[in-house]
Amino acid sequence: MLRNCQNVLVALDGSDQSEKAFQEALAICRMNKAKLYVLSVINNAELSTSAYAFAKIFDQEKLRLETDMLKKIYDANQHGVEEVEVIVEVGDPKRFIIHAATELYPIDLIIIGATGKGTLTRAVVGSTTDYVVNHSKCTVLVVK
Repeated sequence: MLRNCQNVLVALDGSDQSEKAFQEALAICRMNKAKLYVLSVINNAELSTSAYAFAKIFDQEKLRLETDMLKKIYDANQHGVEEVEVIVEVGDPKRFIIHAATELYPIDLIIIGATGKGTLTRAVVGSTTDYVVNHSKCTVLVVK
């Protein structure tokens, strides 16, 4: 199953498990000469409701993500993955992962960490991983 993947989406949130998912995605993409889509979604539910605080936090998060994504592209290239596309969005991570994989990009494998850093949101709404596994139309690899 994993040997036929040509378009792999890895969802990153800055957690240790998403980093493990990224490493797994590199190995699969290298093995298949597949294109890697690196996705990070700024969770708007976790940002402040104050307009000033929102703008400040958003700018800091965007800068952090841009730096992280440049590093991910470099790491992917160093591991023999030549085609890398970075996707950074603002919204609900679990819904955007499914939207990206089913409507925006030709994804045939989603790789995601078993747990992320959004523990408060997970307790209230359910985990992103659970949602992706249950709503994806393609194969999902959950990494622990």
